This record gives sequence, structure tokens and C-alpha cells, in this order.
Amino acid sequence: MFYNTQTKEQKDKYRDYLQIIGSLSNLFSSSDIPYLYYRIAEKMFCKAFEAKDLSRGDVSFDAQKGTLGIGLKTFLRGNNKSIQKIAEFNKDRTLYNGLTCIDKIKKISELRNARIDFTNTLYDIDDSIYHCVVRDEGNFFIYEENTTKIDINSISDIKQNKSSIFFNDGIQEYSFSLSKSTLMKRFNTNSFVDNFKVNILDDPLEALFSLVKKDFNYMETSRIKETVYLPLYGSNNKVYEKSGLNQWNANGRVRHYNEVYIPIPIKFYKYKPNFFPKKDIVFTMKLPNEKIIDMKLCQENSKALMSNPNEVLGKWLLRDLFKLSEGELVTYEIFKLYGIDSVKIDKISDLEYEINFAKIGSYESFITRQELGI
Repeated sequence: MFYNTQTKEQKDKYRDYLQIIGSLSNLFSSSDIPYLYYRIAEKMFCKAFEAKDLSRGDVSFDAQKGTLGIGLKTFLRGNNKSIQKIAEFNKDRTLYNGLTCIDKIKKISELRNARIDFTNTLYDIDDSIYHCVVRDEGNFFIYEENTTKIDINSISDIKQNKSSIFFNDGIQEYSFSLSKSTLMKRFNTNSFVDNFKVNILDDPLEALFSLVKKDFNYMETSRIKETVYLPLYGSNNKVYEKSGLNQWNANGRVRHYNEVYIPIPIKFYKYKPNFFPKKDIVFTMKLPNEKIIDMKLCQENSKALMSNPNEVLGKWLLRDLFKLSEGELVTYEIFKLYGIDSVKIDKISDLEYEINFAKIGSYESFITRQELGI
């Protein structure tokens, strides 16, 4: 497991972070069980163990240390048999609605496995675990277990009621919520890698005020200047056969099979005209696996985001991630399989950017927010 292989200093820092945040529980709850918001837990884990934060990427894991992917969870201890959400498939209803119970579970399992594989390829991950902070009265417990894909051929004990389908694969117990389109897994937390007490402050607000009232200048400026979203498809949610990610298939001159571009709709420039450098100016783009490539805007009206040389972007997208053969067209069905249809681009400076994938509908939501001014 991960936790016991880390240095004493890192584990001590992690415990300190958790105890400090847990001590503030009365800001949010009057329970004797310490409160821990999952986003804060993710940030503390990454800071203490110097792990890469993947939570902005809409992928299967929340953090990465070396080649290890880590799913981070926090939940109540209860009877040590907690059922927790591990994936959501709300955008994929058309792929499984109308299927029989067994076929529906097989499709959900296929999607879950495909997204784990996609995340592994995207970040060069070889193995993965769940790291859980389990909360009980006055205590935090640390629990870890391996992450496993669903063994589709071994699915059995399928039971359905009005709201959920229950099943197992001989290794793990799962349930799928029909109304919320979420996949849940049972965590049998019978043994822990660490546990420690949490002293909850009676008046955490006063304690915070006394610490920071003198000087608020300690706050760091975000390294990310601005964030936008771009679609991987053309208008009407269509991946055109001779442009965008299928630019290699366009008529005219002979083209390399990896020749692609990410489309930039005209509407994008209405709201973000100065996000990118001007046409043909080369800038850097960091990929999720930390590789840095050169990019530039090309074509009429700067409608194409391309790598320089162009084949680099196509190799990464078409071959490494989507596992397509040369000559095989990108379709929107491929996006549905992985639960993505957009990219998120963070601006670090005028010539430095970072890219990641975003869930289905992200570009449309981004444009709607711009139209509403929010």
C-alpha cells in the first residue's frame, strides 16, 4: 500500500493537516464525529505527500504519485461496510437505457473499465489504489485497498429493486443507482494503516480570527491566470469526417495520418478574444503526463489549435489515448465511451498553457456561463 511507504515526515505532516482541519468541525456541524470536506482532503493529501492533483481533470483518480494513481475518499466508519460512489454515468444514459438488467450492468462495467484504462494512459499510471480517511467519533482512520477493474465475465448475484441494481464480480460488491446514474462500491474497512485522535475546538471561528486577523497578505496568487474549454467536435455535437480530429482525412494534398487540430468555434472568440497568442505564434502546452509540446493557432480566423509539428498532437490523441488505427475515424461515440467531449485549457502565462480533458457538455456549459456573465 501507499501510506506505509511514505516518509515519517510526510505522514506526520498529513496527520497534522487532518487534525487541524478536523479541529474546525464545529464550523460546519455539531457532531462529535469530525467533519472533512472531500476537496480539502484531496488538497491536503497532495500537499503532504507531494502528489500530483488530478481532481481538475474529470478522470478516474484524484491524485498521482509516480506511476501510482490514487482515488481519495472520506466517509463515516459506521459498521465498516460503507457503500461509496466511485463513478458517475449521467451523461451516458443513452448507452444503457432500454437494456436488460444484465446488459445494463455489463455496459456500465465496460464504461468504468474503459475510463480507468484511459486515465492510466493519459497519466502514465501503472497501478492504483483507494486511500480513504474514515471518520468516527473523535478519530480519523486511514484505510487503503487496491483499485480493480470490474471482471465482467465474473459478474453474478444480480438483484434489482426500484432504485438500484446490486451485483458483484467475485472480488468486489457494487451497486448502480438507476436514478442518479452512479456506480457504488462497498468498502470493507476491517483494518487500518493508521488512526489518530481529533480534538474538536469549541469555538473554531474565534481561533481562526486570532490567527489571521493581523495580516491577510499570506494568501498565494493562483498560478493559473484563466481557464477555458474547447470542444473536440464541430457544430451540432458532430465530429466531421474531414476536419478537426479527422483533418488527416481531408481532401487535397497528401496528409499524415496524425494530422489533426482542436476546433476553436467563432463564438469562443466573442468571449475570449485574447486568451491565446495571435495566429502562428508558437507557445507551449503541458499535457497531463507532464510532456510539453509546442502549439499555435492556424487556418482562417484562427479556428484551429494545432501542435508544431502537427503530427505530435494527433499521435497523442488518436494513437496513445483513443487507441485508433491509422485511417480509423474519430466519432462522438468514442467520446461517450470515455465520458469526455471537451478539453480544459489553463493559461499560466502569455506563452505557457496546460491542457486536460473535460466531461461531456463542458464546452457548452462554459459558453452558457459566458453568455450569462457568470
